[in-house]
Amino acid sequence: MRKLQKLGFVVDHMTGSHVILIGPNGQRAVVPVHGARDLRRGTLHAICKQAGVTEEQMRRL
Repeated sequence: MRKLQKLGFVVDHMTGSHVILIGPNGQRAVVPVHGARDLRRGTLHAICKQAGVTEEQMRRL
């Protein structure tokens, strides 16, 4: 979530254990918040796709 916020995303709202962020171009990204557990690779891939960035760009932040 912090990396998305560095890209200009802001928290819109939270539904259950998922935070919905809105990007500077109106794109939406949904991030699950399940304590201190790491995101699985497929989940990270889906979030990157929603945000319009590559996994490599996300790792560099």
